[in-house]
Amino acid sequence: MEEKLIELYKECLEELKSIGLDLNEKNIGQITIHISKRNNKRYGCCKQEEPDKKYKVVEKIGRRRIVRYEKFNKHTIEVSKWVLELDDKIIKNTIMHEIIHCFPFCNNHGKQFKIYARYINERLGYDISRLGNKKEDYAKSNLYYEEKSWKYVIKCSNCGKVLYRNRLAKDFLKKYRCLCGGKLEFGK
Repeated sequence: MEEKLIELYKECLEELKSIGLDLNEKNIGQITIHISKRNNKRYGCCKQEEPDKKYKVVEKIGRRRIVRYEKFNKHTIEVSKWVLELDDKIIKNTIMHEIIHCFPFCNNHGKQFKIYARYINERLGYDISRLGNKKEDYAKSNLYYEEKSWKYVIKCSNCGKVLYRNRLAKDFLKKYRCLCGGKLEFGK
């Protein structure tokens, strides 16, 4: 499985190079890729290390100062094991999504991330977005998708929004309200 992941990663790098996005270590930093050790709900993640001090941003919100970095020298891309069961195109889509997070100013899903995603989607025919759809991706890969059953179904009495949870704090219904301001109650 690890070999398949590395092979698809190399294909992604070649495709990016063909449209003018060269991922050399000087501009992007060092990238390592492997299969996630945990069984995750998410497709993948990009963990950044060793921030580049030249790209330090200090944001002041009220009395607090928030320090963040826009460029990192080391990136670790993890892809969930269940994603490797899917079609190669979906795996490469996940890898491309995580590679974009390695670019400077793209460690979130903000404006710069969307610019790169749109550019890659138009040039290479990918479907990079902020979120994936497991059910659709399983269907595209001709695999059976088993719906997860939830222990608790919570419904808003005002707008009818439904929330699903497996764990619930004792005082959840007393403590929290819906975004619309409505009262939450157990649904059916």
